[in-house]
Amino acid sequence: MLRFILADLRRAWPGALAIALIIAFATALGITVTLQERALRLGSARAADAFDLVIGAPASETQLVLSSVFLQPAPLPLMPGAVMGELAADPRVAWAAPIGFGDAHEGWPVVGTTGALIDGLGGIAKGQGFARLGDAVVGARVPMAPGDTFHPVHAELAAEGEVHQGTTYTVRGVLSPTGSPWDRAILVPIEAVWQSHGMEAGHDKEGDARHHEGALDADQPVNPAAVAAPNAPGVPAIVVRGHTIADAYNLRQHYRGDRSVAVFPAEVLTRLYGTLGDARSVLSAVAIAAQALVAAAVLLVALLHVTQRQRQIGALRAFGASRGVIFLIVWGEVALIAAAGVAAGIGLGWLAARLISARIEAASGVAMPVEFAASDLGLVLGLLAAAGACALIPAAIAYRQSPAAALRG
Repeated sequence: MLRFILADLRRAWPGALAIALIIAFATALGITVTLQERALRLGSARAADAFDLVIGAPASETQLVLSSVFLQPAPLPLMPGAVMGELAADPRVAWAAPIGFGDAHEGWPVVGTTGALIDGLGGIAKGQGFARLGDAVVGARVPMAPGDTFHPVHAELAAEGEVHQGTTYTVRGVLSPTGSPWDRAILVPIEAVWQSHGMEAGHDKEGDARHHEGALDADQPVNPAAVAAPNAPGVPAIVVRGHTIADAYNLRQHYRGDRSVAVFPAEVLTRLYGTLGDARSVLSAVAIAAQALVAAAVLLVALLHVTQRQRQIGALRAFGASRGVIFLIVWGEVALIAAAGVAAGIGLGWLAARLISARIEAASGVAMPVEFAASDLGLVLGLLAAAGACALIPAAIAYRQSPAAALRG
C-alpha cells in the first residue's frame, strides 16, 4: 500500500508539491511568531541579568531601563551626583556604577562609567581597563582594537559631525562578550565625559551637559574618589548590584523618592512582555486564520482529486481492493502531503526566526536565542492531528463510492 501511495505521489508530484508548500508557509507563520516572541523574551531578560537595580531621576521608568540597560538613546534628566556617593558607602551594595550618555563614534554609543561596570559586565578579554581619562574600553562587537584612537561626536548632532574639540580617546581594552547591547558600546571614564562637556563639580543641570564644551586632559589619572564626591556632577543613571536579593529590594525601597527612582529591570520587562504578549496574540490569531484557510483549500483540492480519480478507484475496487484499502490509500496520500508540509514549515519558521533575530541582534546588540521548547511539540502534534482529521473527509468519500458507479463515470 505504501509503495502504491508513493508511486501515485511521484506521478502527480507537481500538485502534491504545491499543496505541501501551501501548508509549509502557513505552518511557518505560526512557528515564526512563537519562536521570535520567545527569543525576544529570553534575549532581553539575559541582557538585564548583569544589573539588579537601575537608579535615575524621577521620570519614565521604562525609558530609564531602555537607556541604561539597552542603551537606547534618549534625553534623561540628571539626578544629584551625591546619590552615587551614598551608594558607594552603602554596605548593601556589591558595586555601583554611574552611566553618562550623550556621545557616539561612528554609530557606537560612547558611555561614561567606572571600572566597576567593566568588572560587572565580565571584565576585560584583551588589554586593560581605565587608568587615565583618555582611556577607553570597547565592547566585543566594536571593530576597534587596543591602540586605536578616536574623537567622539555629540550623539544628538552626529549627522552634522560635531566632533568634541580637544577630546581624543585611546582604546586600551576589549570587553568580554556579554550578549547584550554593551557589546556595541564604547566605555570611557565618567570623569572624562564630565570634563569634555564642561561639567564642573556642583553642576547637575541637564543643560550643562549639552551646551558647554571642555578640553579633555587625556593624561590625567582616573580618580575613583571624584565619582563618589558629594559635589560630583549629576548623572542620568546608576546601575547597581546588591550583595543579596534582600539587599536589592531594600535599596529599591530606599532610593524611591523625590530625588530619585529605583527600578528592577525585570519590572519594566514584565510590562513590555505584556505588550509583546498582546501583539503575539494578534499575530497568533492571524496565523491560525491563515492555517484554517489553508486547511479549507487543501480539503477542497483533495475532494477534487478524489472526484477526478473515480475511475481509478473503481478499477482498484474491481480488482479486489476492499473499502478499507481505498480509505487508507486516499487518507495516506493526503496525510503524507500534509505531514511533509508541516515538517517543511517547521524548518522554514525556524529559519525565518533566525534571520529576524540576526537583524535585531545586529541593530540592538541583544543576543536573540531561537530555541524550541517542549510546549512546541504540542503545536506540531496539533497541526498533524488537524491534517489527519482533514484527510478523513476525502477518504470517507472514496470509501463510500460504488465501484460500478465509478467505472460508469
